[in-house]
Amino acid sequence: MNNTKRSAFITIVGIPNVGKSSILNRILGHKIAIVSSKPQTTRTRITGILTQGDDQLVFIDTPGLHKPKTELGEYMVKAINESVPNGDVAVLVVDAKDEVKKGELSLIEKLKKSDMPAILALNKIDTLKNKKEELMDAILRYSQLYDFDAVVPVSAETGEGFDALLDELKKHCVEGGHFFDDDALTDQPEKVIVSEIIREKILRLCDKEIPHGTAVVVESLTEREDRNIMDIEATIYCERESHKGIIIGKNGAMLKKISTYSRQDIERFFGCKVNLQTWVKVKEDWRNRRALLQNFGYDKKNFE
Repeated sequence: MNNTKRSAFITIVGIPNVGKSSILNRILGHKIAIVSSKPQTTRTRITGILTQGDDQLVFIDTPGLHKPKTELGEYMVKAINESVPNGDVAVLVVDAKDEVKKGELSLIEKLKKSDMPAILALNKIDTLKNKKEELMDAILRYSQLYDFDAVVPVSAETGEGFDALLDELKKHCVEGGHFFDDDALTDQPEKVIVSEIIREKILRLCDKEIPHGTAVVVESLTEREDRNIMDIEATIYCERESHKGIIIGKNGAMLKKISTYSRQDIERFFGCKVNLQTWVKVKEDWRNRRALLQNFGYDKKNFE
């Protein structure tokens, strides 16, 4: 291992819908974590990897902290609790224009208990009307609650502030080599990336008609011998027959749109042509059925 190389593990935390996944995707320059206007989009800890020269940053994007109402919700909260103490530095992402929320106070308490260095990322600064004044107010609000190593205003939408954020993160790198190949982008299996891309399209295209009661399982993913085409078969699970009808749409129109947009993103990610086949099945109340959650890929140890 080359000891001149340095690395840092970074945990991204925040309440739902503040832009944690958007920040991770912007840093990496690729869509690793799915993005939706709906809260609690991220369900698992997504690891993204950025290597620049001797520095390697390994990011853990956690689900948004919320009050769990299902077994799936319990899993998501446990994922946060396990991730916060395990990094070298935390990035607390907040919406720069909002007041401090109860969930953010809870996350700050977790940071205090772990005695972990933390950077405050004030996101969505592109939405501020009186930027200078509103930023000063936001910095004051949060700086009174925790001794942040740095406060960095950013916009995941425009990319503003990201050079400064990366500079702050690199200060937490320690010598000892890289943990992943320098060209690695994520440690997530290909099937997980594909299933998350499809789930994002469902959340976006079905809007408020479909709640979070959908899961996507990639049944098979194979590359043809000429390596120019990838064949993928995926099943979309929902909780009700009525949801199945919405996802499929009239004459299959909605499912076709979901599949088309998913295929385009998957092709961009893998850099090859994709033949995507999708089906929709009903599994009632799957979010509260532990065996199904495990079958759908959620980590067994988080239910123990």
